[in-house]
Amino acid sequence: MHLTRYGRSLRTHLPRARNGDLRGNATAGASYARYDVLAKWDTPSFDDLTRSVIAARLEEVPPICFLSPDEVRLLDLVLARLLPQPERSRPIPITPWIDDMLNRNQGEGYRLDGLPPLRETWRKGLAALAAEAALTGPGGFSGMSKTEQDRLLRNVQLGEVLAEWPVPAAHFFTHVLLKTAADIYYSYPDAWSEIGFGGPASPRGYVRLGFDERDSWEAKRA
Repeated sequence: MHLTRYGRSLRTHLPRARNGDLRGNATAGASYARYDVLAKWDTPSFDDLTRSVIAARLEEVPPICFLSPDEVRLLDLVLARLLPQPERSRPIPITPWIDDMLNRNQGEGYRLDGLPPLRETWRKGLAALAAEAALTGPGGFSGMSKTEQDRLLRNVQLGEVLAEWPVPAAHFFTHVLLKTAADIYYSYPDAWSEIGFGGPASPRGYVRLGFDERDSWEAKRA
């Protein structure tokens, strides 16, 4: 890992689409279209430990070791609907980090009522999701239009399912699948920039914490 390659030129490490415009909506990415949290790389916002962790996250994406090829394909398709990144030339990788979590069998230290252990929850949840999609036609989830995929995921979120689910469908969708995907997505600097988040800010620290207050170095809406 070469920390020296980062710095003021790091904005080129994860290229952004449309010459700087970020994916997002009017209240998120579009509001901070010119903000790049990695421009703070050589400032008091990032100490050596922070730089090391972020560099590893960007450079050392883990290989797929646990999930089957079919599970990976399904998960990729589902995540493309939950957290679409069509404008990113290098999308934030989510599936590899979910697989890494499962390969290490390392969750958050707790389990929701009604759900089996971590690996079993994911295996059963993905299998049930595939079965749910298969009921719509022989093409399964990949054979659906985007509108149909969104409708199916919405039904799963609401627990309005047709297939037999060995885990609670709504719990799996909201508290396992969506939560984990969002956690990983917002662990990446590109997502921080998208919402105007200044990162860990260590050792600088956040000082102005009142309502509608910000430190002078924090992002400002465009």
